Amino acid sequence: MGRTGLFILCAFLCLPLLVILSSFFWPDFEAWQHLIDTVLAEYVVNSLILTLGVGFGSLTIGGLTAWCMTQYQFTLRSTMRWCVLLPLAMPAYIIAYTYTGILDVTGPLQSMMRDIFGWQFGDYWFPDVRSLTGAIILMSLVLYPYVYMLGRTAFSEQSSRFREVSELSGLSRWQYLKLVSLPLARPALFTGVALAMMEALADYGTVHYFGINTFTTGIFRSWYAMGNQLLAMQLAGVLCLFVLVVLVLEQHSRKKIRYFQRSGTVVENQRKQLTGWPNVCVSVLCCLPVIFGFVVPVLQLLFWALNDFSALFSEAFVTLAISTFSLGLAAAVIVVLLAMVFSYQQRWLGSKAARWQIRLLSLGYALPGMVVAVGVLSVFGFADRQLNHASHALTGNYVGLILSGTLAAAIFAYCVRFLSVALQNTEAGIARISPTIDDAAAGLGAGKMRTLTSIHFPLLRASILSAVLLVFVDVLKELPATLVLRPFNFNTLAVRAYELASDERLSEAAMPAITIVLVGLIPILLLTKALDKPNRSQSVKAS
Repeated sequence: MGRTGLFILCAFLCLPLLVILSSFFWPDFEAWQHLIDTVLAEYVVNSLILTLGVGFGSLTIGGLTAWCMTQYQFTLRSTMRWCVLLPLAMPAYIIAYTYTGILDVTGPLQSMMRDIFGWQFGDYWFPDVRSLTGAIILMSLVLYPYVYMLGRTAFSEQSSRFREVSELSGLSRWQYLKLVSLPLARPALFTGVALAMMEALADYGTVHYFGINTFTTGIFRSWYAMGNQLLAMQLAGVLCLFVLVVLVLEQHSRKKIRYFQRSGTVVENQRKQLTGWPNVCVSVLCCLPVIFGFVVPVLQLLFWALNDFSALFSEAFVTLAISTFSLGLAAAVIVVLLAMVFSYQQRWLGSKAARWQIRLLSLGYALPGMVVAVGVLSVFGFADRQLNHASHALTGNYVGLILSGTLAAAIFAYCVRFLSVALQNTEAGIARISPTIDDAAAGLGAGKMRTLTSIHFPLLRASILSAVLLVFVDVLKELPATLVLRPFNFNTLAVRAYELASDERLSEAAMPAITIVLVGLIPILLLTKALDKPNRSQSVKAS
């Protein structure tokens, strides 16, 4: 595929976003006036509060956990080293379902309280989990690992000489955190917070289930309930601007904060051995996010699933699982192939155009699934209309929905949304292959394709498999794009769990939900191994 072909392919993958942004040129003033008079302020306020709340919650939980794991040696540290990432396997909409079942009026906790104290409903106060505050807390519990991963790397790479100098200056460990360590780690922490905030903006399942009006629920309502496609596209464009603001703020924070350390002077960091109450407190502090963000919801899901264990072997569930895994695998293979094509274009050409194509394609992961779905549906719907007009003009018959009514639209949306995930792996793998290998192969008369198949592919096997696995799990968990774009007779585990939970059939939703969580654990284990590789610090007992 030549440069022109790759340019056209890149433009096609960026087309949904361009269509959404171009919708601002045809504003629907009447519809916008109706929104302004009714729910627009609620969309804006709820989206802002949700985003900022999740950012603060993720920073607090992830930052404190990363600091404790890198600075202290405590009883449960060896176990928590891999447990602390487990909540990342729990999609936000699934933890919302499980905690609703636990904390709702008919749930086990309130039922036990009424049995013990002889209360009736209305005799006592209990926090409402289906609220904006509940959504912020639950999302923070599953999104804090973004901050933790980047914060742990930033804290662990700081030279122990900084700590030694601060001790000579009379600074306590908390003063050292505030004045030295946090400023050095701040860019990494802000990047993690930005990722958590964008995930909160992109969420649809949690806010819809809790009845919270945000931009994602407004887009869905405008498209399906009001039948106003233009308004849905313009709301999606506004949501894109929200995401862009988050990205700009994150980039601005890294430009304004510049702290450097020479890589050659990094000395292995040493952890302080804790005993007594400090040991207990830090152990509990690191355990709580894992307990509430993973253990409790998984136990509840397992309890529900065991009560309906026969469903695991039912034909309906087996068909659902096969359909979901087949779709995920097909999408993952296509996405990774595209990533390989664009990564090798950048390696072989090294032009500015190739680098800009990579940057543009990487923007898709920052877009909410609902936005991508609306953009894809607009593009494919327009193509279907033109095909039907042409077919009617030529044959007198309409051919129906050829593109927007098939899995092709969903797979295309996954390509737009998750290509960045695959590109990160393929680019990193290709960058580790020295150009001298290509020169040596060329000197022996091997062409690019033979070098690629005989030398590069064996070296890239791990990177390719990691990319396929990560994209597969992301497709498995994706809800809004699949919900909007799937054919009418096709379901996935995520959509089925969403449908059952929306009908308050939480115990029946447990089997597809626990399947998604268990499969999502696979990349978490890979991430844990990756985090443990660089410079494992050794602990010393405090004097």
